[in-house]
Amino acid sequence: MDFTRIAVFSDIHANREAFAAVIEDAALQGADGFVLLGDIVGYGPDPAWCLDRAIQLADGGAICVLGNHDHAINHSDARNPSAQALIHWTRGQLSAEQRGFLAGLPLTRRLDDMLFVHASAQAPQEWVHVDGPGPALACLGASDAPVIVCGHMHRPALYSNDQRGGVQTHPVPLTTPMPLLLSRRWIGVCGSVGQPRDGIAQAAYVMIDKPNRQIAWRRVPYDAAATARKLRAADLPASLADRLRSGR
Repeated sequence: MDFTRIAVFSDIHANREAFAAVIEDAALQGADGFVLLGDIVGYGPDPAWCLDRAIQLADGGAICVLGNHDHAINHSDARNPSAQALIHWTRGQLSAEQRGFLAGLPLTRRLDDMLFVHASAQAPQEWVHVDGPGPALACLGASDAPVIVCGHMHRPALYSNDQRGGVQTHPVPLTTPMPLLLSRRWIGVCGSVGQPRDGIAQAAYVMIDKPNRQIAWRRVPYDAAATARKLRAADLPASLADRLRSGR
């Protein structure tokens, strides 16, 4: 896959308005490749539309990996009753083809020097959060990839380590690209397209300039009120709509 400008989307969470907004923005930024880091479904009111769009992107060459909410569609688990009810509702919105697409997704994908995973390279099937230097070091230790890009946290983050093994937390470079120096290894945590939790009520995604080894985060406004109305109309938990307004 000879991508040069890669748009990386994670934690779409069945939010049609946010997903459409980041796809449009990525096209304006000249994206010629797409990566979906999982959790296409869950929480939001439009799982079928988002899956159809994800399948279209995959048919066009996009890389897609499995998220924990995607996994739950085809597997029983021990989630709490409210989460189980939401999963059950989501299953009822999906076709056999859509469920089959989720069932076939891998946990990780490698593209040259980059590893893509929903949660952590450390036991990806256990959905570990990369939420600080310790988990970042464990993630880096589980792979030899110079660059790891993940999601799951719903909050953007950037970590690196050097040859001495220490982990540094970097400010997230919004819009302005940051060079991924060859002297260090890197983890970029994307944030969430469909349910950001960092206090910014805008869709988040990552742009990677592959030839120049640069990464940048973008924030895109979208019609969160429309998504919230759909959640209420579907009689889904009000907290999901409230969270879209606050970005937390």
